[in-house]
Amino acid sequence: MKFCSNCGQPLVHKVTDGDHLPRHFCPACGTVHYQNPKIIVGCIPEWEDRILMCRRAIEPGLGSWTFPAGFLELNETIREGSARETLEETQAEVEVGELFVVINVPHVRQVNMIHRGRLKAPRFEPTRESSEVVLMREDEIPWDQIVFRTVLQSLKLFYADRAAGRAGFHTIDLPPPPRSVSRTDGNAELQLP
Repeated sequence: MKFCSNCGQPLVHKVTDGDHLPRHFCPACGTVHYQNPKIIVGCIPEWEDRILMCRRAIEPGLGSWTFPAGFLELNETIREGSARETLEETQAEVEVGELFVVINVPHVRQVNMIHRGRLKAPRFEPTRESSEVVLMREDEIPWDQIVFRTVLQSLKLFYADRAAGRAGFHTIDLPPPPRSVSRTDGNAELQLP
């Protein structure tokens, strides 16, 4: 940030009185501009023994695969956001279930909150965001074409729980990736070479 959104004056980056971290501060009006992590919400929609996967029609990760997820909007709950993202990316209506995994990704300033989900009916179609939408069994998932590390980790936990006959809750702290494995685009961490 360079300018105050309240008064338009230039900002300084400093530790203000009573704080312990440097913040964007406006010396003209005294406003402290806090920057906080983005919340990513999504769900793994199930129908019988398959889950709904999307081939991305947009960047980041154009042409790669994911399950429905995206940024939480203002004035919505994480369940509402998960259902909205599923509808936007697949035109599918989903019953959002319990929270399944929380993934902290501090190096890209994100917290991912992924739910279990159930399709209300096996009706779905491509959208502006997804060029292809497919129900897949575990052995059909294109593991080497999963776009985000958070999605890859979530799917691995999902199938490990299924194999163990449990429906667990997980938390993960995702470290920065080795440069040869992944890259970030500033908003997301990609599982691309």
